[in-house]
Amino acid sequence: MARGRVRPRGETVFAERFAVFAESLLTGVWIAVASLGMITYPAAFAAGARHLRRRTGHRAGGWREFAADFRAALRGGWAVGLAGWAVPALAWLEVRAVRAGLPGGPLVGAVGLLALIGVAVAGLRAASVWVPGARWRPLLAQAGRRTVLDPAGSFLLVGGAGLTVCSALLIAPLAVPVLGAVTAAAVAVEERYRRR
Repeated sequence: MARGRVRPRGETVFAERFAVFAESLLTGVWIAVASLGMITYPAAFAAGARHLRRRTGHRAGGWREFAADFRAALRGGWAVGLAGWAVPALAWLEVRAVRAGLPGGPLVGAVGLLALIGVAVAGLRAASVWVPGARWRPLLAQAGRRTVLDPAGSFLLVGGAGLTVCSALLIAPLAVPVLGAVTAAAVAVEERYRRR
């Protein structure tokens, strides 16, 4: 058996899939803790996605590997996280313009909301394919193209993000593990796109 591989335990398909789901919930907690720095969320999602790819590939890995991936992703990911906060700030300005009754405000507001959603999906898709040594700028450019070329996968991620927001509104602590489920969805969407 190759070094670093997890030996199959003779589980049923259901048990194996449930284990991946449970691991994704735990990964959501790790992502939430790693995102406490506010600009560290791209690196946290990248490390979480890499952890889930290891798990689904039956390779060993845990908190230490997640932390190592987080540190590696943070080298360029902090700038992405900082720029990522500018996008909601611009969306907030657009909402203010719509409420002020400026001509064309509703159209600008709708376009801004779609752009905000598109940027969020592209960021999640970029984080889900990150590997150590990858540069964020090309990852984001390629993820932007995939966001447009794979609308079904993008809508799936929008639904997952909506689920996270609803979870946070209903029961705030529930949003923490759901972050891992959204990350797992992003990994699955990218794998589906790669196999097309």
